[in-house]
Amino acid sequence: MRNLALVAQGVMAVQHHLSRRAFLGSVGLFATSLPLIAGEGERRTPNVVMMVGDDMHWSDFGFMGHKVIQTPRLDRLAREGAVFPNAYVPTSLCRASLATLLTGLYPHQHRICCNDPPTGVDRTEMHPFIRNSPTIPRLLRDVKYDSLQTGKFWEGSFQNAGFTHGQTTNADRHIAIKTPQIGRATMEPITDFIDKHERSPFFIWYAPMMPHRPHNPPERFLKRYNVDGRDLNIARYMGMCEWFDETCGQLLDHLDKRKLAENTLVVFCIDNGWITPTVEEDKKSPFGADRGKRSPYDGGIRTPFILRWPNQTRAGRYSDLVLTIDFAPTILRACNVKVPDAMQGLDLMQPASGRGRLKRDAVFGEIYTHTSTNLKMPQLDVTHRWVREGDWKLIVHLTDKKQIELFNLANDANERTNLAEKQPDRVRGLQRLLDRWVANR
Repeated sequence: MRNLALVAQGVMAVQHHLSRRAFLGSVGLFATSLPLIAGEGERRTPNVVMMVGDDMHWSDFGFMGHKVIQTPRLDRLAREGAVFPNAYVPTSLCRASLATLLTGLYPHQHRICCNDPPTGVDRTEMHPFIRNSPTIPRLLRDVKYDSLQTGKFWEGSFQNAGFTHGQTTNADRHIAIKTPQIGRATMEPITDFIDKHERSPFFIWYAPMMPHRPHNPPERFLKRYNVDGRDLNIARYMGMCEWFDETCGQLLDHLDKRKLAENTLVVFCIDNGWITPTVEEDKKSPFGADRGKRSPYDGGIRTPFILRWPNQTRAGRYSDLVLTIDFAPTILRACNVKVPDAMQGLDLMQPASGRGRLKRDAVFGEIYTHTSTNLKMPQLDVTHRWVREGDWKLIVHLTDKKQIELFNLANDANERTNLAEKQPDRVRGLQRLLDRWVANR
């Protein structure tokens, strides 16, 4: 009789569990697809690892078609995950872009639009912006996630963004200076953190200054690219790209070693683009060659996205137009956290799992000056606005209101042929879209 009672209890438990799954699935909380923790009846939300490249062109990866630069570990991640080749950052300056990744907000929303405050204003005057914004680590902390900040972070102490652990302090400008630099010197802060959190959910921010300058790759990488006929600056940058790729592989390998990869959502992008100047061109600007970083061209704002969550994402390439504002709502929903109303991004798990296209026709962005004019009036520092709809992209130069550029990216990926005069109707249509975006925000 006792055995029969136990069997009956087991059947009732299964029925209850199945009905609970059906209910949660009906309200779209993704609980039906999250893996069970061994020996437990509740479902565990995923760990999250965000890897962010720094100053790298969108095409400088093997999986994006580059014929010379070798990125075998990111190529493997791309083969295993969902790749979005038509992805963008809303602005092509590192501080504003990184803040968008953490908050899911446009720069005009979180107000971190420029790298530096106005002349004479202390950097700490900008720190309330991140403290007053919703951030991924702060929201995940409410559901018992620990989080680790490593690498680039401009907003003073890591705690300002809600991280529970981190490297950067208020004494640092934008990267920890009191510890060996993550990526270039060590991966131990990350591997140690993972080892201590094997049985509790975590969020990791890996944003090394790689392949960002200084371009000083180890000789084992440089010798591969420093060949006759290739400019030394280009060779050094290429070596940095492969070195960065190696560090991403080290992080991914440690997840495998600890048997955590199956329940970890890995996301990858770059903070802004980069076009490496030749040795001779390098005398012109510290921000690289024209049409890269700080520009509204794809060389400045385009980035590939990768999302890999085994058994949740479907390997493949997806043509949807996406923005880095989409990462925060995607991560939060995967972790069963309510997405704040201020976040305008979309959940990328729908297309990434092969369940249909995003309901989005266009993406938008703005370019700002490097140094702020007035922290209370970021609109004073906007130099360009841009919109992409389908294969068409419009760039409006606000400092030269007579200049408007229209490109067909399907036929002109490098944006060299301005079609604005030949396509006035299309210009007007895209201008209306852009004006509506500005008016409605």
